[in-house]
Amino acid sequence: MILVTGGTGLVGAHLLYHLVKNDEKIRAIYRTEEKIEAVKKVFSLYSNDVTLISKIEWYRADITEVPAMIPAFIGIEKVYHCAALVSFNEKDYRQMRKVNIHGTAIIVNLAIDAKVNKICFVGSIAAVGSSLNGGLITEKNEWNPEEDNSGYSITKFGAEMEIWRASQEGVNVVIVNPGVILGSGFYTAGSGKLFSQVYNGFKYYTEGVTGFVGVKDVVEVMIQLMNSSIKNERFILVAENKSFKEIFFSIAKYFGKKQPTKNIKPWQTAIFWKFSWLLSLVTGKEPLLSKYSARSAHSVSRYSSEKIEKSLPFQFEKMEDVIKRVCNNFIRFQKV
Repeated sequence: MILVTGGTGLVGAHLLYHLVKNDEKIRAIYRTEEKIEAVKKVFSLYSNDVTLISKIEWYRADITEVPAMIPAFIGIEKVYHCAALVSFNEKDYRQMRKVNIHGTAIIVNLAIDAKVNKICFVGSIAAVGSSLNGGLITEKNEWNPEEDNSGYSITKFGAEMEIWRASQEGVNVVIVNPGVILGSGFYTAGSGKLFSQVYNGFKYYTEGVTGFVGVKDVVEVMIQLMNSSIKNERFILVAENKSFKEIFFSIAKYFGKKQPTKNIKPWQTAIFWKFSWLLSLVTGKEPLLSKYSARSAHSVSRYSSEKIEKSLPFQFEKMEDVIKRVCNNFIRFQKV
């Protein structure tokens, strides 16, 4: 049997569909019934068969609570660890350590005890080192703890260290480090907000560059890696390196909306994140922009996926096609 953590998130929901389609026996962790409803919507994008989701054995638990997680590992042979807390708000740092590092340590300990055959961990390019000379970033670039890293970057790197510990304890592991993942079904948080913002007339863009990838490609690679003999390796998953300007303009095109017109400069975001931070101290609400999200909006980082393309019979989908599909599905969701 396969265990999926984070099955009600973007990667997890799409992964569950493809595992079900392959007639795998699956146990998926969830926290609320509301989140399962989100998974049902994702399934509906692929198939009209409403019985598919009933093939999943749903298990309610918090991955940071050991007693609740112990029974989840009974009979498990493979683990897809997709659960994570993503935030660039400094106030969430302790909670991210709890979920991303401590939660992963629990998964690793229970996997070792259960003699699980293989773990696939969904990391992030945030845990990959920066380029030293402006060239493409590969798996060989080492993460530097001396840099001014975001809390998210620190905790995703810490989670990877726990996964490598599993490999030292006899459990085969593979790690994927996706870029910004674009996919259908989740439009109120994370990368999904890029679509909802442009749809609602967002006027601003930046010219920072990073790696982007479609969720279907991430899922396909994960499944191929788990079914292969590849072990104890990590892989960057980036289909294309794009500027946020290019992404916003493509989204606007497929929505039939006006393209963002205001190019925000680094000094402007620097002022805004500081103001947003001060405002959050007064109101207690989450800042609209943080120091690290402002910085990432302008940084230029380009990634290489050469390693995964040489390791598997796989080719990434163009981001233009990914964006077109996600926009079409977004409009479908508006009509439901």
